[in-house]
Amino acid sequence: MRARFTLGCVAVAVAVAVAALAACGGGGNDEPPASAPAPQAQAPMACGELVNMAIPASAIGLPTTGATVTSATVVAASGSGAAAVPEHCLVNAAIAPVDATAPKILMRVALPATWNTKALMLGGGGFDGSIPNVVGNVSNGATDQPLPVARGYAVFGSDSGHQAGARASLDGTFGQNDEALRNWGGDALKKTRDTAMYIINKRYAAAPAKAYFSGGSTGGREAIQSIQRWPADWDGAIAWYPAWNQASAMLGGQAGTLALTKPGAYPNSAKRLALMTAALQACDTLDGVADGLISNQNACNVRFDPATATLNGAPLRCAGGADTGDTCLSDAQITAVKAINTPVRFGFALGSGETGYPGYNVWGADLGITAPATAVSGTVAFLNLASTAPANPMPATAPYISQQLDGVLKNIITRDANFNPLSFDPLGPTALADRWGVLSRMIDVSSDLSGFVNKGGKLLMAHGVHDVLVSSRATADFYSRLLQQFGQAKLDTFARYYEIPGLGHAVSSQFNATWDALTALEQWAEKGTAPTGQVTRDTVGVPGRTRPLCEYPKWPQYKGTGDVNSAASFTCVVL
Repeated sequence: MRARFTLGCVAVAVAVAVAALAACGGGGNDEPPASAPAPQAQAPMACGELVNMAIPASAIGLPTTGATVTSATVVAASGSGAAAVPEHCLVNAAIAPVDATAPKILMRVALPATWNTKALMLGGGGFDGSIPNVVGNVSNGATDQPLPVARGYAVFGSDSGHQAGARASLDGTFGQNDEALRNWGGDALKKTRDTAMYIINKRYAAAPAKAYFSGGSTGGREAIQSIQRWPADWDGAIAWYPAWNQASAMLGGQAGTLALTKPGAYPNSAKRLALMTAALQACDTLDGVADGLISNQNACNVRFDPATATLNGAPLRCAGGADTGDTCLSDAQITAVKAINTPVRFGFALGSGETGYPGYNVWGADLGITAPATAVSGTVAFLNLASTAPANPMPATAPYISQQLDGVLKNIITRDANFNPLSFDPLGPTALADRWGVLSRMIDVSSDLSGFVNKGGKLLMAHGVHDVLVSSRATADFYSRLLQQFGQAKLDTFARYYEIPGLGHAVSSQFNATWDALTALEQWAEKGTAPTGQVTRDTVGVPGRTRPLCEYPKWPQYKGTGDVNSAASFTCVVL
């Protein structure tokens, strides 16, 4: 059973520890230990006592002008089952910048009445700009297991140092300010963590025994960035679909954006369905069974070509290459989707050392199919090709990556609100290379995790194969770099990477993957039990369907018999 402590128990534990230390003596002076005044144990603070508490700048490891708790409220228990949220103290705080014109970092901490002596930081997404739900789940977390706060975690997160407007995670206007940019680029992670630890210590009169980080996309980058830059702070991390080379991912996305702006190149929802269906018809059974998922993606990438593929027995390519309807793709559309699939090499080297991006697994991916509708199809479309071709000015209904690059180019790279994003080609030389170099050094994360590994930290990574916003090929590359640096035997002691067929970026109408990664991380970091036999569960495509999580480079192959919706009917293979 997981150890838990009430506030009273923590105070007693601290008092006992202090008394034990005092009994040891050894102060180095001539006075007998008994004559020295006994140190006073720190007492836990009630929730209401935290209001207006000042956190000194000296307690925060990067430059700030300190922080202040702006509110602290006891929230009653609510919900039931796996959605239950226990009684907790909900704390809001603001970290003040050095530059008076920069926005504050707004953060929140959920402090459960019954604490398990552990802390969990949640990452954001896109340009961040809002505080994660600290009483919610980890990225793609199991929906049939207790929430982190219900497990007893002190859970915290921040808006990364700016407050987004109506455009939410696509609001890049913060990039006009250097300190705000550095905060989003990573500095806010340390500032938030240190402030949260100060608050946790005051509330419980003890520091956490273990600290973990969980995030996806930008939050996945933040997870890896945290353990790489500040390894002493963390015992483990969960990184879903991590944008670890985020500047490179943006440049790779820009190449796709430019391809979609060519005359007639942008495919509508019906054409995306035609492309996905044709890929499934060609590649679904490569894993041994027709189950609506492409598991052997590498074989599919070799086999499938939209220019020669068929759909229900007829050519997928429109007759003569012209756009003749919704059940085929024109030559312009085929060229565009092939461009998204193809690796690109930049016309300049980034300051981080990156020189290209590996392309995306387009064949079999849901690029934003709105009919038939599912519980997540709107989100899938928003994160993928949306409903409007990229243009200048950039429509609010254009692909997510196109809108994001519009924000980056106008607010961070050129700081020119009138800059035409379609004038920037990452495949050629550019006068903007230096600015991209500065950004890349902030947000492209090194794979040198030596400090974290030496501490004994554990890293879990997972990525949907059919993610066309942040490519799983890039995460495979990150894993390969770890392998090259540490060797397989050492790598196996601290990292696991799983690729999940059917999952796109965060969500999917095909296989909406969930996984109890937090328990897996706890078992590994706290008990030394490495993950084995991990299973992912679908909540949308075929609700309740399961598949094994295969350690990269393995993928799930059907055994030939058994329930096609059960993980037990599949085995992990490398072919």
